[in-house]
Amino acid sequence: MFAKRTNWNMAPNRLSEALVAHRAAGKPLLDLTVSNPTECGFDYDSSAILDALSNSAALCYEADPKGLESARRAVAGYYADYKVDVSAGDIFLTTSTSEAYSYVFRTLCDPGDQVLVPSPSYPLFDFLADIQDVTLVRYPLLYDHGWQIDVHALERAITPCTRGVIVVHPNNPTGHFTKHAEMAELNSICSAREMAIIADEVFLDFRLEENRPASFAANHGAPTFTLSGLSKISGLPQMKAAWLIAGGPQEWKKEALARLEIIADTYLSLNAPVQLAIPRFLEQRHAFQKQVISRVRRNLAELDRQLAKQRTCSRLIAKGGWCAVLRVPATRSDEDLAIELLTVKGVSVHPGHFYEFAGDGYLVVSLITPERTFAEGTIRLLSLF
Repeated sequence: MFAKRTNWNMAPNRLSEALVAHRAAGKPLLDLTVSNPTECGFDYDSSAILDALSNSAALCYEADPKGLESARRAVAGYYADYKVDVSAGDIFLTTSTSEAYSYVFRTLCDPGDQVLVPSPSYPLFDFLADIQDVTLVRYPLLYDHGWQIDVHALERAITPCTRGVIVVHPNNPTGHFTKHAEMAELNSICSAREMAIIADEVFLDFRLEENRPASFAANHGAPTFTLSGLSKISGLPQMKAAWLIAGGPQEWKKEALARLEIIADTYLSLNAPVQLAIPRFLEQRHAFQKQVISRVRRNLAELDRQLAKQRTCSRLIAKGGWCAVLRVPATRSDEDLAIELLTVKGVSVHPGHFYEFAGDGYLVVSLITPERTFAEGTIRLLSLF
């Protein structure tokens, strides 16, 4: 009686089962997979955050499909820091980037149409696509003294059913920012084939180099949707506030905005208190990001110090984001290795296959892990080799 699109394999994998058993036994755990910033010991201005939610204007309901204009102007102001002129009229507020993806998929795709997605990348895309009856086709990111898009493989993956290309900028977990030359190639490919670029920029602010990356919100060379939100930017995933920007050629953008508005008007999902608080929540990003980037740099430095003491494992170059990818001996599957680290060393990591790495020999650790836990956890991790 259930829809075929929900016929997922719901059985827990061996690593999940081992983790549940480990915790149930009360054994100590050094968790190097943490991704929820509210559980990582960062300082938040709790008074300012809670005060922002007490705006009396929330007692009145204003049903705007795009979201309250005051909030959209604040989002436009965020992009002004990147020297990008985004019109508030091109912005749709959503409860999450996941919801923004659903708007994009519904706007672009009929059932069975295809969207290209990078590999490695975050596994949530599979569920988002399944729910919207969209088929994902993977294109590889290659590593050679840094990450890059395999443009030739991407082009070979295109079929008459391909409607868009997802670009995670920077990628999670590789930390790869889309380079200017890659942006130009994507523009050429997508504009020639009437495809859209779908740019996920939730980690855009978390760069490890001084040069500020370009935002796809400034892209006019091809139809473009740019997604981001407060979950990462301000470290406030519980506030459920994100956005979607339509950009690109004017005629295409006009049509896309009209279709998106009907979809958004059907749901009107974002609540008034959070919308009214978005300007102040965005102000909180500066203090939060300073803490995160400082911790990420210190954890990376600690990891590099430990790696320098041995010759078996290495770290792949990352330009941004919250993760580090470790290259380890592929003497067993990544899942077997992660289970052994858990049961023998009391350390939790993500195996590479979780992110669709092409082969074994990859582990992923979170760089926002509290520093003492990170240092001890990586010492134990490397001691296994």
